[in-house]
Amino acid sequence: QVHLVESGGGLVQAGDSLRLSCTASGRTFSSAAMGWFRQAPGKEREFVAGIGWSIGTIYYADFVKGRFTISRDNAKNTVYLQMNQLTPEDTAVYSCAAAPGRRVSSKPYEYPYRGQGTQVTVSS
Repeated sequence: QVHLVESGGGLVQAGDSLRLSCTASGRTFSSAAMGWFRQAPGKEREFVAGIGWSIGTIYYADFVKGRFTISRDNAKNTVYLQMNQLTPEDTAVYSCAAAPGRRVSSKPYEYPYRGQGTQVTVSS
């Protein structure tokens, strides 16, 4: 079992930055692929970024366009999402997800565990 808790969301202005954190419980974190997803009101949940357990594998959604950076610290059981140059279109609930023993995927159903999420609101 993996329990995920996100933090770092908030209300910012367009052009600002935020760093989201996701801390996991359980001893399987270091072998888990981790992903960040987001869901805006009235829209489906979409993949933002993912990182493999070995850190060498990282994927981003096209809309990230070099603005976001995913990273992880296995010693702290934590995965991060650094978000720069935020726009109002980035407003959503951001949640992290874990897939122990699996490869990075952009598909939400590939991640058995997901956190409650943290709200990110970007004003214009």
